[in-house]
Amino acid sequence: MVIAREQKAVFLVPKWKYSDKGKEEMQFAVGWSGSLNVEEGECVTSALCIPLASQKRSSTGRPDWTCIVVGFTSGYVRFYTENGVLLLAQLLNEDPVLQLKCRTYEIPRHPGVTEQNEELSILYPAAIVTIDGFSLFQSLRACRNQVAKAAASGNENIQPPPLAYKKWGLQDIDTIIDHASVGIMTLSPFDQMKTASNIGGFNAAIKNSPPAMSQYITVGSNPFTGFFYALEGSTQPLLSHVALAVASKLTSALFNAASGWLGWKSKHEEEAVQKQKPKVEPATPLAVRFGLPDSRRHGESICLSPCNTLAAVTDDFGRVILLDVARGIAIRMWKGYRDAQIGWIQTVEDLHERVPEKADFSPFGNSQGPSRVAQFLVIYAPRRGILEVWSTQQGPRVGAFNVGKHCRLLYPGYKIMGLNNVTSQSWQPQTYQICLVDPVSGSVKTVNVPFHLALSDKKSERAKDMHLVKKLAALLKTKSPNLDLVETEIKELILDIKYPATKKQALESILASERLPFSCLRNITQTLMDTLKSQELESVDEGLLQFCANKLKLLQLYESVSQLNSLDFHLDTPFSDNDLALLLRLDEKELLKLQALLEKYKQENTRTNVRFSDDKDGVLPVKTFLEYLEYEKDVLNIKKISEEEYVALGSFFFWKCLHGESSTEDMCHTLESAGLSPQLLLSLLLSVWLSKEKDILDKPQSICCLHTMLSLLSKMKVAIDETWDSQSVSPWWQQMRTACIQSENNGAALLSAHVGHSVAAQISNNMTEKKFSQTVLGADSEALTDSWEALSLDTEYWKLLLKQLEDCLILQTLLHSKGNTQTSKVSSLQAEPLPRLSVKKLLEGGKGGIADSVAKWIFKQDFSPEVLKLANEERDAENPDEPKEGVNRSFLEVSEMEMDLGAIPDLLHLAYEQFPCSLELDVLHAHCCWEYVVQWNKDPEEARFFVRSIEHLKQIFNAHVQNGIALMMWNTFLVKRFSAATYLMDKVGKSPKDRLCRRDVGMSDTAMTSFLGSCLDLLQILMEADVSRDEIQVPVLDTEDAWLSVEGPISIVELALEQKHIHYPLVEHHSILCSILYAVMRFSLKTVKPLSLFDSKGKNAFFKDLTSIQLLPSGEMDPNFISVRQQFLLKVVSAAVQAQHSATKVKDPTEEATPTPFGKDQDWPALAVDLAHHLQVSEDVVRRHYVGELYNYGVDHLGEEAILQVHDKEVLASQLLVLTGQRLAHALLHTQTKEGMELLARLPPTLCTWLKAMDPQDLQNTEVPIATTAKLVNKVIELLPEKHGQYGLALHLIEAVEAISLPSL
Repeated sequence: MVIAREQKAVFLVPKWKYSDKGKEEMQFAVGWSGSLNVEEGECVTSALCIPLASQKRSSTGRPDWTCIVVGFTSGYVRFYTENGVLLLAQLLNEDPVLQLKCRTYEIPRHPGVTEQNEELSILYPAAIVTIDGFSLFQSLRACRNQVAKAAASGNENIQPPPLAYKKWGLQDIDTIIDHASVGIMTLSPFDQMKTASNIGGFNAAIKNSPPAMSQYITVGSNPFTGFFYALEGSTQPLLSHVALAVASKLTSALFNAASGWLGWKSKHEEEAVQKQKPKVEPATPLAVRFGLPDSRRHGESICLSPCNTLAAVTDDFGRVILLDVARGIAIRMWKGYRDAQIGWIQTVEDLHERVPEKADFSPFGNSQGPSRVAQFLVIYAPRRGILEVWSTQQGPRVGAFNVGKHCRLLYPGYKIMGLNNVTSQSWQPQTYQICLVDPVSGSVKTVNVPFHLALSDKKSERAKDMHLVKKLAALLKTKSPNLDLVETEIKELILDIKYPATKKQALESILASERLPFSCLRNITQTLMDTLKSQELESVDEGLLQFCANKLKLLQLYESVSQLNSLDFHLDTPFSDNDLALLLRLDEKELLKLQALLEKYKQENTRTNVRFSDDKDGVLPVKTFLEYLEYEKDVLNIKKISEEEYVALGSFFFWKCLHGESSTEDMCHTLESAGLSPQLLLSLLLSVWLSKEKDILDKPQSICCLHTMLSLLSKMKVAIDETWDSQSVSPWWQQMRTACIQSENNGAALLSAHVGHSVAAQISNNMTEKKFSQTVLGADSEALTDSWEALSLDTEYWKLLLKQLEDCLILQTLLHSKGNTQTSKVSSLQAEPLPRLSVKKLLEGGKGGIADSVAKWIFKQDFSPEVLKLANEERDAENPDEPKEGVNRSFLEVSEMEMDLGAIPDLLHLAYEQFPCSLELDVLHAHCCWEYVVQWNKDPEEARFFVRSIEHLKQIFNAHVQNGIALMMWNTFLVKRFSAATYLMDKVGKSPKDRLCRRDVGMSDTAMTSFLGSCLDLLQILMEADVSRDEIQVPVLDTEDAWLSVEGPISIVELALEQKHIHYPLVEHHSILCSILYAVMRFSLKTVKPLSLFDSKGKNAFFKDLTSIQLLPSGEMDPNFISVRQQFLLKVVSAAVQAQHSATKVKDPTEEATPTPFGKDQDWPALAVDLAHHLQVSEDVVRRHYVGELYNYGVDHLGEEAILQVHDKEVLASQLLVLTGQRLAHALLHTQTKEGMELLARLPPTLCTWLKAMDPQDLQNTEVPIATTAKLVNKVIELLPEKHGQYGLALHLIEAVEAISLPSL
C-alpha cells in the first residue's frame, strides 16, 4: 500500500504480527518513507502498486515483487521497488499526469470475448499514453536486475529492451478528469454497418472483416463522457529507449543520448547537461466519436467493471451513473451520493451450492455447467458514512454498512502483471479485490459478497431459505405461552426450507434452543424424519436423513433414561457391615481397619463445598445432553467435553442408580441397547463415583449399588474379552485401575478399587470354575468355594493398587490435618494450599516425592523439628542403639506443643509405619531443610524460614546426607547473596543501611544479620559433617515394595549423596569471613572493611567452589594485617560486653540489650578468641581485653572468672591497676565531698599525683561499690610479682581503699 501527499510518500508492506489480544493478524508496516520529488516544485498526482508475477516454476501465479508507479505534476512517471529504489523515470508528455491505470491479463470467460493485452495507461490533460504491459514487464525486470548487480559490483551495464507505447491526443473535448481504457473490442457485423453509415453515410463501403479497435472513455465536461475508438494497426507503436537509473560512469554517455527515459544523475553531470529534457514524441490525434452531452454536468471519476462491460461514473451533482460500455448509453442512475467513491466486486458461484434439479441431465457429463459470475457495484458515500453494495445491472441493494465519514475506498481493478493463459490458471488471489481504509481506527477492511445475493428472487431459493432461518431464529427467541402453536409454526418453517444444508442448520438451532420442552423437540424431529422418508429416495439428501435419525435416537435415549430416573424405586434390603465384608471379600478385621481409615480421612478432609439448592445431581437439560453425545455408524460416542461436563453426563445416567433410587439392571440394558460401549459407561460411572466422594462416604449403601453396576457392566458382550487368559492383564480392569490411580479423591478411589477387586475375583472364579468343571467332570468340584480365589495377574495388580491407595489415603489425611499452633505471623507463602495427592502423582514424583509432599505440609504448618522426633520416638524405642539427640531440649516446650497438635503425632506415626523408607527421619529432615530454604529464597525477608532450615539440617543424623544438603544449599541459594553482602560491606566500610542492603543483597538489614548468622551455622555444620563422615557409612536409600515402580525427578537425598567432599581449610576460611561479617552487622560496627583483614591470597580464595582446592594464606602474616585484625577483634569484644552489660548501667527495661532477632545469640568473647587463633592474633591479648572490659562495666564477678583463662597475668595486673586508679580518682576527685578532700590530704604525694593523672571518663560504670574495688585491688596484688615497678603503688592503693571504706562502715 502506498500513501503519498505532495512530495512525500510512505510504502507499507504487510506483515503477520501478534495483536494485543494475542491473535495473529496482518498488519501494514512501513517499508520505506521519504521524499520522491526530483525536480523543484513537482508533486505526486497519482500512484499505483503493480505486483509482478514470479518467473520461478515453484511459485507460478504468485507475485515476485511489487513495482510502485508514481505520476508527477512535471509530467514524469517514475517506477520504484518496494524499498524506494528508483528503477526508471519517463517523460512522455510535458503536462501533469492526471491518472495512472493498469490492466492485467484475464482468461476470456467464453469463446466470444476478445483476449485483452496488459497495459499501463497514463492520462494527461489532453492525451492518453498506453504502455504495452509485456514490454513494461521486461524492462522493469531488467532494470531491477541491473540495480541489484550495480549494487553488488558497481560497474556492469546491460541494455534493457526498449519500451513500446502509444500516445493519443484527445480532441473535441473541453476538460478530462478521469479515463478508462476498455481494451480491444471487435464489432458485430450489424454494429459495423451502423457505425459505417453513421460516419460515411448509407453508401459507405464496408470491409469484410470487422476491424479491431481500442476503446477509451473519458469523463469531464463537454461532453460529460467521451467515447474514443483507435483502430488497431493505424499507427506504429513508438519505441522509447530505456535509460538505466544507475549512477555509474559508464552510463553518463547514455544519459546524453537518451531519447525518452532518464534516471538519476550526479550533481556535476546535471550542471554540464544543463537540465536537458528528453525529446517528447508528438501525439497521434484521436477525435471523440460520440459522448453523453450534458453541459452542466461535470464528471469526477470513472470505474470500469471487472468484465469490461459496465462502467460507473460519479459527477458533481451527487449522482452515480451506470454506463453500458458497448452501447455507450446510461442504464441506471443513483441519486444522493455526493463525493462518492466507487468500486466493483466480482463473485464466482460455488458449484457445490447449487440446488440439484431432477430433470437437469446435460449431455456433457458435468450436469452443472460452468460457474456463473456476478458483479456488484460498491458505493461509499462519505457524507453519510455508509458503504453500500448493489447488484447490477438492475438488482437491489444487497448490503449496507456504517463505516465512518473519513474512509477511502481502494479499488485497483487489476491483479498481477506478467501472467499468461497458462500461468494465470494457478493464480492465487494475493491482493484485495476491494478494500476500505479507515484512518480513524487505522484498519483495512475488505468486502465479501456471497454469490446467491445476485440471483433474482424467483431463482434464489437460498435467499428464501435464509429468510426462513431468520424467521425461525426470531420465533425461538419469543416467549410464547402457547407452545402447541409455536410447535406447528416451527414444523411449517422447517418443512418449507429447500436446501438440505440449511434444513440441517435449522434443525440444529431448534435442538439447541433452551425454551422448547422435550416433547416439542421430539415431535418436530419426528415430523421432519417422516417427511424425509415419504419422499423419493433420489431427492433426499443422505446426510440430512442420517442426521435426523441420529438426533431422534438420542432423544429417545434421553426419554428412556429420564423415565427410569423418575420411577419411584427403592432397594428394600437392609445393609449390615457383615454384608459389606462379604461383598468386598474382606474379613472383619480388615473391614474395621478400612472403616477407621476412611473415618479419619473424612474428618480431616471435610472441605466446605458450596452447593446451591437447585444444583440437583442427575438432572441434565436435553439441550446439553444433545451437545455431549454424537452417533458415528450406530455407535454412540461422547464429544470432547470438560471434566465437569463429563461428570454431569455420568450423573444423569448413574446417580440415581448409585443411590439405589433407580433400577440398575434396566439402566444398563437401556444404555447398552442405545449403542454406548461398556468402556465408555465404565469411564462415566467412575468419573461420577470419584468426583462425588463426599456423598459416597456418607452413604455405605452406595458401595452395594456400585458392585451391582460393575458386575452388570462387566457382563456386557465386549467388556471382558472371552479369550482373556488369567496370565495376561485384562484391559477392562486396567481401565478401572487407571481411573483410580489418577483420582485425587483417595477415599472414593480406595472404595471403588475394593469393589473392582471383588467383582474381578468373582468373574475370574466363575471363568476358572467353568474351565475346571469342563476338565474335571465328576471330580469333587465343591472345593471351589468363594473363599478360594483364582490366582491371576490381574489379582496381583489389584492388590498392589489397594496397597498404594491405602498409603496415599493415609498420606492425604496427614496433609489435610492442621495443628492449632498459632504462629505469630503467617507468611503468604505458607498460606498457599497444598495440591491434592493421587497415586499417579506419587508414582511420577520420583523417589523423594512422598517426603517432599510431607515437607511442604510441615512448612505450611511450621512445626518444629522436635515434632517429627516425637512421632518417631516409638520407632526409636525399637532401635535403642541410636543416640538420642535433641531429646534434652526442655521437655516442657515439647509437651506444650503436644497439646496443640491433636491427632497429628498419631497420623505422622501412621505415615511413618506406612512409609518406613520414604519417610525415614534423615530423608524427611533433608526435604524439610530444602523446602524451607527454597521458600526463604522466594522471600528473603522471612529470615525465620532460613533459621528453621538450619535447625532441620542440624537434625540430620547421617553426615554424608548432611554434608551434601549443606553444600547444595550453599551453592544454590547462599553464595551469591553472601558475596554480595561481603562486597557491599567492604565498599561502605561499616554495617550498611537498610536501603543499601535491599538494593544489593535483596533483604533488609535485620534479615541480613540473621542471614549471616545462619550462614555461619551452615559452614560450621559443613565442617563438622566433613570430620564425622569418615566414621559413618553412606546410607542405602530403599523404597517400599508398593512404590518400586516410581519414576520421576532424582530425589534431594540422592543428589546430596552425589556431592563431592569439601576442602576443609577453604570452608574454614569462609567461616572466618562469615564470623567477621556477622559481627559487623550484629554490633553495627563502624570503620571496618572486612576484606582488608585478608591478604591477596586470602581474598582470591573467597566464593570459589567449596570442593575445589584453593591456594590459601600460610606461614607468617604481615604484622600490619595482624595489627588491623587485632584492633577489629578487640572492637568486637568491647561491643559484645557493651551489648550484654550496658543494661546494668541504665536500669531501664526498654533499653535492655537487644538479643538477635532470631534464635540464640553467639558466645561472642569465645568466638573472638577462636577467631584470634585463626587470624594469627595473640589470643591472650583478646582474653585480657575481655577481662578489662568486664571490670570496666563493673561486672567484677564475671571478670574474676575470666581472669582464670588469661596466661600473662602480669600485664593484666598492670592493666587492672590503671582501672582501679580510675575508679578511685572518680570517687575522690570527681565527687567533691568534704570527707573525700580530707582523705586526699592524708594520702602519700606519689599516689595523689598518680590519681590526679587518671581520667575516669573512660569508665563505663562508675557506680561500683568501694568494697568491690577493694576486692579488685587485692586481686591485683595477688597477680603482681613483688619485684614489679608498680608493686609499691598497689600497696598504697590498698591503704587508700581501706581508708575510704572505713568511714562508710
